[in-house]
Order: sequence, then structure tokens, then C-alpha cells
Amino acid sequence: MYIRRVKNMNIGILKESGEAENRVAVSPTVCSQWAKLGWHLFVEKGAGEATSWKDSNYEDSGAKILSRKEVFDTCDILCGVNPLDKESAKQLKESQLVVSLMFHRTNNELVEIVKAQKAQYLSLDAIPRISRAQSMDVLSSQANLGGYKAVILGANYMEKIFPMMMTAAGTITPAKVLIFGVGVAGLQAIATAKRLGAVVEATDVRPETKEQVESLGGKFIEVKGVEVESEGGYAKEASDEYRAKQREAVNKSLANADLVITTAQVPGRKAPVLIDKEQLSLMKRGSVIVDMAAEQGGNCEGCVSGEVAEVGGVKIIGALNLPSTVSANASELFAKNIDSLLKLIIKEEKLHLDMEDEIVNQALIVGNNQSTAAS
Repeated sequence: MYIRRVKNMNIGILKESGEAENRVAVSPTVCSQWAKLGWHLFVEKGAGEATSWKDSNYEDSGAKILSRKEVFDTCDILCGVNPLDKESAKQLKESQLVVSLMFHRTNNELVEIVKAQKAQYLSLDAIPRISRAQSMDVLSSQANLGGYKAVILGANYMEKIFPMMMTAAGTITPAKVLIFGVGVAGLQAIATAKRLGAVVEATDVRPETKEQVESLGGKFIEVKGVEVESEGGYAKEASDEYRAKQREAVNKSLANADLVITTAQVPGRKAPVLIDKEQLSLMKRGSVIVDMAAEQGGNCEGCVSGEVAEVGGVKIIGALNLPSTVSANASELFAKNIDSLLKLIIKEEKLHLDMEDEIVNQALIVGNNQSTAAS
């Protein structure tokens, strides 16, 4: 166990620098709760502006506004949403702890820089998907919002409405929605599309998700004869045999769909292709695909990250960072996730990084070689 007494628990909240990033790691509401615990809070100037939270909102919550350099120089713990950029990582001090997403499997250079600085890094995307860690799971909280927004985004590009509508001029039939992947994002997409009145079908490599789909009023497209195991809450990458059978099972639904949402991602690897060019040719002109895996290469051939492409009259939306488009909700949930994690590792003005705790053991990407430093 690594234990370090921190006389004044100084916690910094960083401003995100990404081009399409509107979120902030900690909200004024959570800042206020931390201030009541006696923690000293320092917020980088303008950190909440993209979420419509002014610096004065943070000051009213008990935080002090500083420059980025001052936050790095002052704080024991730095909270962010996205991985630190390389130049910021080089500013880290020995034993300073960063709490943010890291994506360490594909971010080796950042890992090495943090090691060289003798700093520590708790990667929020590495938190295990166990029941005790649900309140800390940023991937789930953000995917939930992303699944909702994917449906709304798709609706904006569709040439049809979702619900059945009976009018004097005739009856409008409900839209048909097909969802690939029944994780957190997929389940929320099913629920949202159903609430809007669509007929919803979904498919997933994990047969155990069938019950979840049906509980939300959707129809599960089952791939019989081949199963894919899951590990740590994620589906393992499907075999070529499974993909061939899934393709055969979904093609009829794909041809009838007005909106398709793809959510399949494999942590640390390129997203699997679920819809190829041949399948695209089966789809109706005017139909829409929202590819939530665009940042990882996309589930759909022809997807262009961050753009709306068109192939044979089918619009393919390369969705980027959908949670950021609802940044107030996303930031509040993100803040609550971090709050749960910090309350696990901060005890009686001491920073406890217990490597026997499954959550810390898996999420502490850099720092687990620190010698015990009990006060």
C-alpha cells in the first residue's frame, strides 16, 4: 500500500484543450461538496466555460481560480477528462497524482513520460467493471448519454419521423431502427428510440443481452450456433465465423432500417467493421447510420471521423464525442464518478493507494512501483 500524508489536500481541476471537448472533470456542485470536506480546490481559469459554468460559479463553490501552471505547481491531485497532452505531462511533479482518462494501451508515450516524472496516474478508463465500482465508471456514464444523443442526432438527419402518426391525409408508419451492440450506449439508444415511437431491433455478440433488449421493447436478432465470450464487462472480439453468421442474420433488417446505430468497440484496438460496402448497397436511399465508433476507425465502411459521408444515398455520420454535446449532464456525471473514486483513496488527509484493492490495482497505471510511504 502507498500512503502519503497530505497536509492540505490540494485538488486541481484542469481545463480541457481538445477541439471538440466541452466537458470539464468536476462541476461546481461537486466542488462545493469537496470544500465542505476541507479539501482545497484550485480550478484552471475558464475550465467550465464550454459548459456554461463561469469561474465565479466555482469561486462560489469554494474554489480558487488559477492559471494552468499555477494549478500544476500547487496541487497534489489533478483531475481531468481526457489524457494529459505530452507537454502538460512533462510539468508533473514527483508523486503528483493525475485522475483522468488515459487509454494507456494506445498511449505508451504518455505512460513513459509520467514514469520519467515519477508521477502517478489513475486511468478512469481502466476501472474494472465490477458492482463496487459502478459509481466510478465514467465509460458507462458517458456512454449512456452518448447512446441517447446518437438517436437524437440520427433523427435530425432522417427524412422520416419516429412514431406512427394517423392523420386525415393517411397513416405514417413508424421508423425502423437497428442497433449494433447492446452495451450501455446501445441499451440507452434502444430505450430512446422506443420512447420516440420507433420499431427497434438490436444485435450483439453476447446472447445474454437478449433479455435486456426485450425488456426495453426491442427485438433481438439472434446469431445461432456461435457464441462470443465476454471479459471484464466487454465483449471479446468476434471470430470471422461469427461475423459471417451475424451478417446473414441482420441483412434483412439492415435493408429495411431507416436509422442504424453502431456502438461496437474493442478497448485498445481498432473498431470492428460491422457494415461493409456490400451491405451498404442493401440499404434504402435516405437511411442514416450513426457510427459511434468513428474515433476508433468506425464500424461502417465509408465512415469518416467527424464528418457526414454519403454512400449510395445512405448518410454515414462519423460521430465524435457525443457526450460532449450534452456537456452539462456529462460533466456532472463525470464529476460524480471522480467523487466516488477520490473518496475511496483519500482517507483522513492521507492518500491511500492500496494495491490489494481491485479498483486501484487495475486503474493505477503509473505509480504502483512506489515504495510504501506511511506517515
